[in-house]
Amino acid sequence: MSSGARSHTAPPAAGRRPVSLPDLLEMKANGEPIVMVTAYDCPSATVAEQAGVDVVLVGDSAANVVLGYPDTKLVSMEEMVMLGKAVRRGLTTPLMVGDMPMGSYEASNEEAVRSAQRLVKETGCQAVKLEAGGVIVERARAIVQSGIPVMGHVGLTPQTATALGGYKAQGKNAKSAIKLLEDCLALQSVGCFAIVIEAVPSAITDEIVGRLEVPTIGIGAGPSTSGQVLVFHDLLGITTGHMAKFVKRYADVHETMVAAVGRYAQEVRRRSFPEPDHVYSVEPAELDEFRRYLSEESLASAKGWEWEPLP
Repeated sequence: MSSGARSHTAPPAAGRRPVSLPDLLEMKANGEPIVMVTAYDCPSATVAEQAGVDVVLVGDSAANVVLGYPDTKLVSMEEMVMLGKAVRRGLTTPLMVGDMPMGSYEASNEEAVRSAQRLVKETGCQAVKLEAGGVIVERARAIVQSGIPVMGHVGLTPQTATALGGYKAQGKNAKSAIKLLEDCLALQSVGCFAIVIEAVPSAITDEIVGRLEVPTIGIGAGPSTSGQVLVFHDLLGITTGHMAKFVKRYADVHETMVAAVGRYAQEVRRRSFPEPDHVYSVEPAELDEFRRYLSEESLASAKGWEWEPLP
């Protein structure tokens, strides 16, 4: 790091201690909403830290949001580890959860445990999240039994969106709502400490969360969950194009960035940047000596002399 560079690592909010799993249970019991956001690099983690969020998810949504893939299925474990390491450097107090990418846990319990262990050991996250339901509940059980906390995810699960009929709300009929409840109860029974519920009608969510003991985190699932999560880049208005119905933009950072870079480009082309305030100075005597050196070197070169540098 150069002498002029600044570390992104954020100090914890004054008087705030690191968030733990028991803290989340206590928040649920007290009716205190849990705030969760995604983060994919150190600067965004620093923002989450300074904003005082409770949980940061290094989501596989990084595939779309920051890596340019068309969907979450293409992100690799290597990429998730790299992103997780960057996020860890910017966090002190929020609980950090790492998303397990598609292909890292489905084949067997042994593979699931190895992948979860790698994610925890290499990124420093305190828990992992996997999109669950059916046989995947057994993978969650195995990971929990290995000593790693697991957050479940039901409803719209992007890794398997094709099988669900696309990116659309789930639980809109009685049969699928029953399946959602059964998945949640199964995840709770194998020891998941919390469950994300995505894109589920609010009335269905109301009925499900009332039958669960563990905290629930909603994203497009209504207000009755224990907390809410949004993608960092979505809530800030950094991403563009079609947004899901549940996204609320709290800023329009994309437009701000485009305008700022545009002004920079204009000033460079007009040669009005850099201005005097943005350049370094040199002592006049040092500048004179340097110019004298240049003049003498030029003279020596013109006469074919062998140049010897100043002592």
